[in-house]
Order: sequence, then structure tokens, then C-alpha cells
Amino acid sequence: MDRAIRALSDPTRREILRALRTGDLTSGEIASRFPMTAASVSHHLSVLKDADLVQAERDGRNVVYSLNTTVFHEFLEELMAFFDVGEESDVGEEPDAGEEPDTGEDSDVGKEPDVTEEPEEDPS
Repeated sequence: MDRAIRALSDPTRREILRALRTGDLTSGEIASRFPMTAASVSHHLSVLKDADLVQAERDGRNVVYSLNTTVFHEFLEELMAFFDVGEESDVGEEPDAGEEPDTGEDSDVGKEPDVTEEPEEDPS
């Protein structure tokens, strides 16, 4: 997960991933989208590959890159578990049998103060 987070921290690498969402691309097609040297793009692709976010397959003289959706899925599951969201979370779950649901009624937060009015005396 650390490698994936480091790889995703760079805006160029995130843009490469966005480009790959539409389909597989060769390294040359990816490089043509960025105003940097081919060596710089190659470095970014290497970081993404080391993080298992992309897969590379040689096709003759070209290297074709594609998203590794399995790793993305696993990464998102770990991230959601880290923030206690999704299936691993207690949010929205029914209380266990015999356990009363927490309605928050015991809390004074947001409640108006309890003011009891004295009845007005009749002046007659």
C-alpha cells in the first residue's frame, strides 16, 4: 500500500493512470501526452509498475501498458478499511441482539435549555 500511495502522490503519474482508463497505451503514446523527456516518462511508468498499479507487456518493439485493476481494487479496500468505511465498518449496522440502539438522546449537544415558565399572577 505504501508504494501505491507514493506512486499516486505525483500528478504526472495520476494523469498517466487517467489516460490508461480509456484503454491500453504504448510507452510512446503515453510519452506523447507529456511535455517531458521520454526518460522522465519511463521513470514514472517504472514507479507505477513497481507499485503494481500498471502492467507492462512487450508487443514486438513496443511496451504496452494497462491498468492493473486487481491491485486498484485491493488498494481501495485497504484504504476504506483504514478509514473504517464500507463492509469493515460498524456504521449503519444493526445493534447486536439484546443491545439497545444508540439514539443519541442522552446527549445535551444541540438541545435547547429546559426553561419552565412561572404562571403570571392575576392582578385582580
